[in-house]
Amino acid sequence: MMRIGVDFGGTKIEVAAIDDAGGFAARIRQPNPGSYDGALETVKSLVAEVEAKAGPARSIGLAIPGSPSPLTGLIRNANSQYLNGRPFQADLQQYLGRPVRLANDANCLALSEAVDGAGEGHASVYAVILGTGCGAGLVIDGKLVEGRHGVAAEMGHNPLPWPTLDEVPGPVCWCGQSNCLENWISGTGFARAHREATGRDWTCEQITDALRSGDPAARQQMDLLRDRVVRALAAVVNLVDPEVIVLGGGLSNIPELYDGLDRLVASRVFSDIWNAAVVPARWGDSSGVRGAARLWD
Repeated sequence: MMRIGVDFGGTKIEVAAIDDAGGFAARIRQPNPGSYDGALETVKSLVAEVEAKAGPARSIGLAIPGSPSPLTGLIRNANSQYLNGRPFQADLQQYLGRPVRLANDANCLALSEAVDGAGEGHASVYAVILGTGCGAGLVIDGKLVEGRHGVAAEMGHNPLPWPTLDEVPGPVCWCGQSNCLENWISGTGFARAHREATGRDWTCEQITDALRSGDPAARQQMDLLRDRVVRALAAVVNLVDPEVIVLGGGLSNIPELYDGLDRLVASRVFSDIWNAAVVPARWGDSSGVRGAARLWD
């Protein structure tokens, strides 16, 4: 029987059936409706559609922004803020009429890439989502490290390391803190920084197109984004020192982001040597749904 993975993203919800060899038996995505009840209905309908195509599933796993509180079971820390304070796992289980395992989307990315992705064969894999928001997960010896309170490896709401004078106090985050990494090294953060510097309300795709056309302002913002990613990753290395760092999310698909990235991280790390690598996710946008499906392994 197949395993079903659900990737609950900020802009889309994807459901896929994964076979024992790791292949896709069926895969469907729809825009995220942006409301709690709508999200429950969307997941239910997509699961039914996938099972109609691939057959009954033996398990369902769900990747979400945020995580369930170990105290209450209610969702917390989700940038899809209508999930916060809600019993999403319990409600979804009621909608589907069967058990569901649920984990942070960055944790699912890390698990997917550690098993058969860009981190395969490495003892420690740190994975970062650079998408609508910013999150991270850690896998050591094939096991997801979630920590006592379910926030292990989280970096999106740590402050930007080694800030310059024009980066402080930084933007106020929806979480209530200031200068969170999520507001700098995410798609929304990249677009915000470019808008504030140029007055142009452009998408990340428009900024990248301008960069490739030789636009100096777009080039400057890409250089600043890379430097901020470097600082964030160097701080992670100083704490965790993983064998490989895997990047996922929309920004990870921009090749220019990787220009000199390993060398620049090495220049910030508190060591005389750093020969690990920062690499894009092998499974790209599929890593979340694949990791979610593996939550029952």
